[in-house]
Amino acid sequence: MNDSPRALKLADRIKVIVATMLDTRVKDPRLGFVTITDVRVSGDLQHATLFYTVFGTDEEREGTGAALASATGMLRREVGRQTGVRLTPTLEFIADAVPENARVIEDLLSEARGRDAELEQAKAGAAYAGEADPYRKPREEDEDGDDSSLSDDETDRGQA
Repeated sequence: MNDSPRALKLADRIKVIVATMLDTRVKDPRLGFVTITDVRVSGDLQHATLFYTVFGTDEEREGTGAALASATGMLRREVGRQTGVRLTPTLEFIADAVPENARVIEDLLSEARGRDAELEQAKAGAAYAGEADPYRKPREEDEDGDDSSLSDDETDRGQA
């Protein structure tokens, strides 16, 4: 999608025009409860891709796709008439996959929450395999102030 202001304005205008036309003028019985979710216009304003969602079964989605394909000519003519651009963009309808993707993501998140709860339950009764604090601690000095961790060679080098 182009980020030019003209392309964005045209995309918004096409979205409004097509949604209004689908609501008022397209009388195809195959057309279900359809929503235009997004419109993307190419940089040269020659092609518009319209994303739509349909509420209903798979058969209703297929019927709505066929109804939109058959009404494309009328919708394009109306877009050209109402926008006033020199070259009317071609319209391509694509079923939007966002609702299905959102449903899959929600299912994965609920599964992850369930696994986290199971892990918390297992963690509640667990004990350490070794010591509670597995890190080494610095050696402490003896009472007379000498560090007993030094070998004889190291003490000889320190006196020299």
